[in-house]
Amino acid sequence: MQNPLVSILIPFKNTALFLPECLQSILNQTYSNWEIIIVDDHSTDTSYEYVKAFTDVDSRIILLKNDGFGIIPALKLDYAHSKGELITRMDSDDIMHPSKIETLASKLLSHGKNHVATGLVHYFSEDGISDGYRKYENWLNQLTRTGTNYSEIYKECVIPSPCWMVYKTDLEAVNAFNTSRYPEDYDLVFRFYEAEFKVIPCDSVLHYWRDYGTRASRTDINYAENSFIDIKLHYFLKLNKQRARPLVIWGAGKRGKSITKRLKTLEIPFHWVCNNPKKIGKHIYDHEMKAVAHIDALKHPQCIISVANPEDQSRIKSYFKSRNNQSMQDYFFFC
Repeated sequence: MQNPLVSILIPFKNTALFLPECLQSILNQTYSNWEIIIVDDHSTDTSYEYVKAFTDVDSRIILLKNDGFGIIPALKLDYAHSKGELITRMDSDDIMHPSKIETLASKLLSHGKNHVATGLVHYFSEDGISDGYRKYENWLNQLTRTGTNYSEIYKECVIPSPCWMVYKTDLEAVNAFNTSRYPEDYDLVFRFYEAEFKVIPCDSVLHYWRDYGTRASRTDINYAENSFIDIKLHYFLKLNKQRARPLVIWGAGKRGKSITKRLKTLEIPFHWVCNNPKKIGKHIYDHEMKAVAHIDALKHPQCIISVANPEDQSRIKSYFKSRNNQSMQDYFFFC
């Protein structure tokens, strides 16, 4: 099939200010064989009316109302009504580059199944982009240019939720949106990783990601830091932890403490080390903090790094390199 149908799944809630620009960017696509399945998640503004006006002029737009509450039920409904051979997502407050669908579809068709097509992203905001978001954009794009997204999957979500495309059969194979685990986009990327879908490199900006104060990723409790730690540990223990090897947590800051608390709840044994002389020898959560040299006493350990400072991370990488340890096998950065 030369130009297969692409299903664009869009959940929305109270984004009336941005929906016209979002939908117009899809109407302007150079690739025309698409359908939009767009689900209203109980909006209280004029969002539904805006979308309804678009459906009156383009039959490729299918408007539905969420019969549940939240983005996961909305995505399930989206997916249930999709007919495309290829599936992609879109956020209702963002903008597509005119060649986004054509580029993603072309890459996916040329590489075949068991691949994920994605593209570079660019944040924009009327109030300006924070340094943190710009660093995230640069980090994400650097991975996407080389298709090495999974190499740092335990840091953050390494494939942007509104900028990927896969075969529908592949999405079905990883159980699509049948999950109760948030953040749902991060969970899906971990399932791509588990299925060993290869990420296709891309060096073109295909998606314009809007930031503003009430965006769901900023306000929804499901996107809180604890949710990220839970999902990281869930998949680490499932996919990368080797049972016979001792586990080490490196770092005694807020994130390190959150990780160790969760491990204690799960009754997973671990060793805890840091470089802070004020904490070494003390007991935190009834667990003794030891110096990094303690790693030498362990037989072939695996280490989770919870240290966020870039300079400290660089030194930690050098430490593991001197030991001939490999990233994503022997050590894993969780931030």
